[in-house]
Amino acid sequence: MARLPLEKIRVLDLTRVLAGPFGSQVLADMGADVIKIERPVVGDDARIFGEPYLRDAQGKPTRENAFYMSVNRNKRSVALNIASAKGQELIRELVKSCDVVMENYKVGDLKRYGLDYESLKAVNPRIIYCSVTGYGQDGPLAGKPGYDAVFQGECGLMSVTGVPEGKPGAGPMKVGPSIIDLFTGLNVANAILAALYHRDAAGGEGQYIDIALLDCGVSALSHYAQIYLTSGEVPVRRGTQGNGGMPTSMFPCSDGAIMITSGNDKQYLALCDAVGHPELKDDPRFYTNVERVKNRDEITEVFNAIFQTNSVDYWLEKLGAAGIPSGPINDLEQVFDYPQAVHRGLRVRAPHPLKPDLDVIRSPLNFSETPITDYRAPPMLGEHTREVLAQELGLDAAAIDGLADDGII
Repeated sequence: MARLPLEKIRVLDLTRVLAGPFGSQVLADMGADVIKIERPVVGDDARIFGEPYLRDAQGKPTRENAFYMSVNRNKRSVALNIASAKGQELIRELVKSCDVVMENYKVGDLKRYGLDYESLKAVNPRIIYCSVTGYGQDGPLAGKPGYDAVFQGECGLMSVTGVPEGKPGAGPMKVGPSIIDLFTGLNVANAILAALYHRDAAGGEGQYIDIALLDCGVSALSHYAQIYLTSGEVPVRRGTQGNGGMPTSMFPCSDGAIMITSGNDKQYLALCDAVGHPELKDDPRFYTNVERVKNRDEITEVFNAIFQTNSVDYWLEKLGAAGIPSGPINDLEQVFDYPQAVHRGLRVRAPHPLKPDLDVIRSPLNFSETPITDYRAPPMLGEHTREVLAQELGLDAAAIDGLADDGII
């Protein structure tokens, strides 16, 4: 059986909700042994973020909800009270055999427990310690709490998302998914992998990593942010219109809508022929992409009228034959029935104690020599507490029972 890329890496995960857990899930998918520490009885805050929940054999909802399950597959859950002296001692013992510690507590919170970087570095000098916070470890807002929706506003994302000014319904719009959390999680995973390489392949040591959601959100603005830095002009909302090649937009059809990107002059010429309007190739307003971008609203109106004359399937067939980047506006049911998504296996089985036929999202990472083939269901609260304490710390059943009696686990 092929090995996974991170099989020898162990991660102690003290993160909750979404950004940190998504980052540790990326590592877990690649084979890292991620030990998720949760509060006894309560667990990760994500467990109470609302419906839908898995239901038990009697049809009653459990505490296993979709939000939590989306970012916690392939991990082991240990229910441990880190506010207790004994819980802190157990964490320090676990750290001795770990490569990475991840946490997303408020700045300075874990220092009072002796679980900050300097304290754990004394236990394991090779440890890589990643802190995930809203605003970073320093600065005027370092102590301020925040969630994804707040950062979508603060980092500028909402200012360039939504219906343009002057149009019905104009105004900033939040992106549907918690996208800043997810960008942050990807940066967390990348940073940890780089630190592991520095330590293990480049002869370096363990180190501290400071990741902030605000930083990641601004970074994710990419070309929008660079437009401002280059020109001093504040980018505006353009709805579904693209920022470069035109026409790029969502176009209404007789029975739905499609998304098109005409990214260069060659594609534009092919688009004009595909929709049966070759005369548009010689329209001076649209002759080059520079002119089409200047006249973005005019060209969008022209193609709006064209696409409304026929159906989604009709136009996608025409556009596909002409090599025009285009596609339907799928809902999630349509996504998982989409032929390419089915072919790529984006829905995989991860049997759960409460739902043997539970499906989860496949990792998008595809390795030729170390493929990710098996998926373990997101763990129930404390599902692996006894297993981890016995296997990793050598505690016997009586000792573990004593910890349970004292409310430590």
